Amino acid sequence: MIQIEERKIEYYHALVEKRTDYEGVFYVGVKSTGVFCRPTCPARKPKYENCEFYETAQQALLASFRPCQRCRPLSHPNQVSDIVRLLIEAVEQNPEKRWKGYDFKALSIDESTARRQFKKRFGMTFVEYARARRMGLALKSIRSGEKIIDTQLASGYDSSSGFRDAFSRIMGAPPTLLDDSRILKAAWVDTRLGPMIAIADENALFLLEFVDRRGLEREVERLRTRWKAAIIPGQTKPIQSIEQELTQYFEGTLTEFRTPLHFIGSPFQRSVWEQLQQIPLGETRSYADIALALEKPTAYRAVAQANGANQLAIVVPCHRVINTDGKLGGYGGGVVRKEWLLNHEKSDPQFYN
Repeated sequence: MIQIEERKIEYYHALVEKRTDYEGVFYVGVKSTGVFCRPTCPARKPKYENCEFYETAQQALLASFRPCQRCRPLSHPNQVSDIVRLLIEAVEQNPEKRWKGYDFKALSIDESTARRQFKKRFGMTFVEYARARRMGLALKSIRSGEKIIDTQLASGYDSSSGFRDAFSRIMGAPPTLLDDSRILKAAWVDTRLGPMIAIADENALFLLEFVDRRGLEREVERLRTRWKAAIIPGQTKPIQSIEQELTQYFEGTLTEFRTPLHFIGSPFQRSVWEQLQQIPLGETRSYADIALALEKPTAYRAVAQANGANQLAIVVPCHRVINTDGKLGGYGGGVVRKEWLLNHEKSDPQFYN
């Protein structure tokens, strides 16, 4: 009972602080209003004594709570808003368009609202999104043999230097220096535990991380620099594959990921990541266990560092590595998510009421 009460207090603090790393971990039923919410709900916070905590939305519904109209707990944590959806559709209808203030007015959309919502959803403003989409088409034209001057004009740039500078800022290299082998696509992937970013080329997945992971920007920049690649919004077969497999994983119907992976690291790091993939579902290992499996029993600290450097969350299950004393230890996506993932893989649901 003491442990259950401590967990409720932990969840209440997460609710008050709107902690994104608790998304999908619990739902809160508010007895004074009869609604249930996700941890990041923007509504005024209830008193502790008015809260009941549930592991799933279904449990909250069965307890007679109705879904909150503000945070919409039955949808994805970061479901696309009507404004974002409308603007994305407008870009796809005319992807080469350069947006002006009057274009937003024609759609009855406030320009600052569009900027803010795109920044929250994609990590870039709407103008940056539209520009990246435009440049993606420019890259496709150049690769198909179109003259750069024709591509420049089609993209809305009268100045060749302006086109080259804009292209380089987004793609990471001027148009004459890019080829197929130096393009990576990035996509937003919604999951039960919050949004993730997936980066891949046409053959393999390079990065999969929770969007709110500390230092994610540095990880992406290291990937760009080390691979000498441009990273642009888009979809590839590995991204489509991992989206489907993550859905199956969170539904409890997938036990092994088959999306092709590309490791970028030292030979020792790759050997550690390969060992992580061999940890059976529902089991854990310590850093010392991994070091022993590599026949380097004194290298457990180096194993811990390689474990922390893993850029493929969940599919390379660094969350299955715990301390020798049985404590969870750290996790890039947050210890709360680590605990949830381990419980999920053990098929041992937790009920906190």
